[in-house]
Amino acid sequence: MTDLTARKAAARKTAFGARKSAFAAGQGAACAHLLAALMRFEGAALAGYLPIRTEIDPRPAMAAHRGAVGVPVIAGEGLPLTFRAWTPEAPLIPGPFGALVPETGAEITPRVLIVPLVAFDRRGFRLGYGGGFYDRTLERLRAAGPVTAIGFAFAAQELDTVPTEPTDQPLDLIVTEAGPILPLPPDPGRG
Repeated sequence: MTDLTARKAAARKTAFGARKSAFAAGQGAACAHLLAALMRFEGAALAGYLPIRTEIDPRPAMAAHRGAVGVPVIAGEGLPLTFRAWTPEAPLIPGPFGALVPETGAEITPRVLIVPLVAFDRRGFRLGYGGGFYDRTLERLRAAGPVTAIGFAFAAQELDTVPTEPTDQPLDLIVTEAGPILPLPPDPGRG
């Protein structure tokens, strides 16, 4: 195990514990803050997610969005995510890793993504589950045009510094039940 792998594993363990406690307390005003952040993207294609385990739930904000909404579908290991159209009424089937996905629906290309995470820091970096799906996806989407990535989490999931590597894609905004967090300017010595 490399030092970076060990640091990420330790950070995940800490963040999972914090997220579990925060989940038990409820999400408070998190969706209201997320809705406010999404207002400037009205009409734009949005990708959200269907929460698993103790993830914070973005579905009320997704349902209120005026524009196409999709959720991630894992096409295969090592590949970017695709996004299938979603509505609150869409029939769902089990997908990989325990996430539900719409049984049918058109593929959408989002301009705005609500990104789930395990931990985040004030620089805008996130720690996910370790598969790299969102990093590959954001890299591909950003290469094709402007994309906004909004991390959605409980405030308790914040770490002083998320261990990063060169392939990690930063978030443009983080939204918690305590309000929005605009990431600090990039630090050339990140890590």
